[in-house]
Amino acid sequence: MELLDTRLHKDLLGSFISDLVLQVLSFVAEQERTNIKERQAQGIAIAKAQGKYKGGKKRINIPNNFEEEYKKWKLGQQTAKITMEHCLLKRTTFYTIVKEFEKNNKLVG
Repeated sequence: MELLDTRLHKDLLGSFISDLVLQVLSFVAEQERTNIKERQAQGIAIAKAQGKYKGGKKRINIPNNFEEEYKKWKLGQQTAKITMEHCLLKRTTFYTIVKEFEKNNKLVG
């Protein structure tokens, strides 16, 4: 589009028109983004009202042997690393589960 070509019309009026057109286009893009966010928020509100909203944290599957291995670890019978290996968990997942487990069972770590 010739009007948007900033290589042309390097005079004061040409620069003004180019800047003005860019400002208008920026405004339109910003308004569209605002409208998208509003529609998204409305959709989430409707989904929440219908009980269909799936946002939030993902649930971590706790291994079947976790409680047994956790007790051994807490009693000092094995290290945390061994406990993680027995439960087939990575370090961050292990400590996330420990934190949740202790919170739900009101245990002090």
